[in-house]
Amino acid sequence: MADELSINSKDTLEQLKIAMRQFAEERDWDQFHSPKNLTMALAGETAELLDCFRWVTEEASYQLDDKSAQAAKEELADVLLFTVRLADKLNIDLFAAAQEKMLKNADNYPVEQVKGKAKKYTEY
Repeated sequence: MADELSINSKDTLEQLKIAMRQFAEERDWDQFHSPKNLTMALAGETAELLDCFRWVTEEASYQLDDKSAQAAKEELADVLLFTVRLADKLNIDLFAAAQEKMLKNADNYPVEQVKGKAKKYTEY
């Protein structure tokens, strides 16, 4: 799986990180982009994403109207951008971290034990 993901995604994520860094530098926002502030901004954007699904049924969450789908798209983008920026500030290779976490998840959630179950690995 890791080999499949490494085709071009890492380069794209690196380009996004550089673009975000440049965006912040051009606006002299680097002074505000401490890990604490970025984490708070990320939490805020995640809350805004949650709002896109408030009061929506499980079924309806798969078929958002155009306005809600656009809002979800924009909030997901914000979540990604703040995540990339925070990882940059913490010198974390986000792509490598995600690959490592997926391997850890595979160990924690062996198919034969968790297939079709929604419990956390510490509960089985």
